[in-house]
Amino acid sequence: MSTSKKAVCLLSGGIDSTTALVIAKNEGFEIYALTFRYGQRHIFEVDSARTIARQFAVKEHLVLDIDLGAIGGSALTSTIPVPKDRKADEITIGIPVTYVPARNTIFLSYALAWAEVLNAETIFIGVTAVDYSGYPDCRPEYIAAFEKMANLATKATTEERLTIHVNTPLINLSKAEIIKKGIELGIDYSITHSCYDPDKEGRACGRCDSCLLRNKGFEEAGVVDPTIYYKG
Repeated sequence: MSTSKKAVCLLSGGIDSTTALVIAKNEGFEIYALTFRYGQRHIFEVDSARTIARQFAVKEHLVLDIDLGAIGGSALTSTIPVPKDRKADEITIGIPVTYVPARNTIFLSYALAWAEVLNAETIFIGVTAVDYSGYPDCRPEYIAAFEKMANLATKATTEERLTIHVNTPLINLSKAEIIKKGIELGIDYSITHSCYDPDKEGRACGRCDSCLLRNKGFEEAGVVDPTIYYKG
């Protein structure tokens, strides 16, 4: 049985993961979306992921619970304050406190496990090395290393029944280029969520790194930002 058209897509509910998923669907893959409740500050992005999965009629959508909050070490999973109002050059220097320790390695490992069960050769992840917050697990060399490890790590790859490919269609695109690509593919970005520190109604703060990069991307793409912001 052919496995070339099944793909596990990591889906956070944000711009990048949504665009990567729709690219995969547009390329003819049968989509198995994977989302995590990992102890993050809020669940609004999970709600967005559910909406996106329904809208693009994925084959299956798993929402898994893992408690990275018990480990801590990040402003997204603990009481560390989320940085606000940082300048563009500040965002690109160093690794911010919103980095979640080993998050992509953990997420990709779950995706690898599901891919082996599904007999799916492709994992899609919406990482980008342009217009991002400096996370080390978004770099091309990291993805290449994980893919190499993945092909050593499972029964299916060891028995040469499966070769795992980690597909990163956005890796060399700016946020504006990602948004333009998504608009071409018919994505309504109002259903996505990016904010690290939304209010109780899920409205974006407009001041965290993720909001600033999102807003900059829409501005540079010449597209109206559909995000609802709160005044705070």
